[in-house]
Amino acid sequence: MARSTANAGRERLDFQLYLGVDGGGTKTNVALMDASAAILAEGAGGPSNPLRVGVETAVANIANAVDRACDSASVSRGDIVAATLGLAGVRRQDIRERIRESFVSRSRITRTTVTTDAEIALFGTTLGESGLVVIAGTGSICLGVNSKGERAMAGGWGPIAGDEGGGRGIAAEALHAIAKASDGRGPSTRLSERAAEYFRASNVENLIVAIYAPQMDNSRIAGFAKFVVETAAEGDDVARAILIDAGRELGTAAAAVLKRLGLEKQKVPIGCVGSVFKAGALLTDAMQDVIRRTAPKAYLTDPQMPPAHAAALMALNGKLASKRQITRKKAN
Repeated sequence: MARSTANAGRERLDFQLYLGVDGGGTKTNVALMDASAAILAEGAGGPSNPLRVGVETAVANIANAVDRACDSASVSRGDIVAATLGLAGVRRQDIRERIRESFVSRSRITRTTVTTDAEIALFGTTLGESGLVVIAGTGSICLGVNSKGERAMAGGWGPIAGDEGGGRGIAAEALHAIAKASDGRGPSTRLSERAAEYFRASNVENLIVAIYAPQMDNSRIAGFAKFVVETAAEGDDVARAILIDAGRELGTAAAAVLKRLGLEKQKVPIGCVGSVFKAGALLTDAMQDVIRRTAPKAYLTDPQMPPAHAAALMALNGKLASKRQITRKKAN
């Protein structure tokens, strides 16, 4: 017996997928969601910040991550009917348009929205309510929204003018401390040996050759932040001071956004997103101390969902969705 048109339509709806992309200066994470808001699959790829790798490389890395997700779920890219790309480095409208044009041309997903990584992370924290998100990965940025829908941002200025509290900023401060220690201008630190090993220099004095090598990029430099965290955990005073300062910088960014949105007296969540927060209490305690001076009731929290999931939910039905909608398909 032939299937009815209505049943065929319902079955087809079940195969409509929604793509969420969380792209930064180091890596790209993607999530595929079905029409019931269940996560079917996830994938990962290289960096997709167009300011750091260019538009075409960014889109190629996104496409590769999407292919991995599709392969893991045994679905076709053609089943994706809408996408939200949340990327670092797309604050300018012209860059967002270039990314969208290139991605649509490659994927044929015409219902594609390009926004910042901060926007999807904010939605993953607040689900459209008042609150902030602080992202500290390769770079750093803070975005907030109040009950009127007004938005404010601090940070996001990149490695030359900003990235305070992000991995690139932490690594740069560590290298400054190492240089001073080597010259006798500052206290000795275990970071010197860790840096020589990480950057593959024969000794500390040869670090200058390694860090200024033509192939050295911001992602590689930012990766040293992990070893700053490890060295701080071992009790190194210099490394500990660097992480405390990073926390204060992130707290200062959040305080600035709270003031601009008039949220100083409200109990609002501040989501913490990014690898830097693996540093733990040493960083977050310093961050919270700065925030409390401006907004005593504001509190740090984990996001309600990962940014890539939030982006997929935005692609599905915008910002009206409830956190209870999102589930994960069990493996067969």
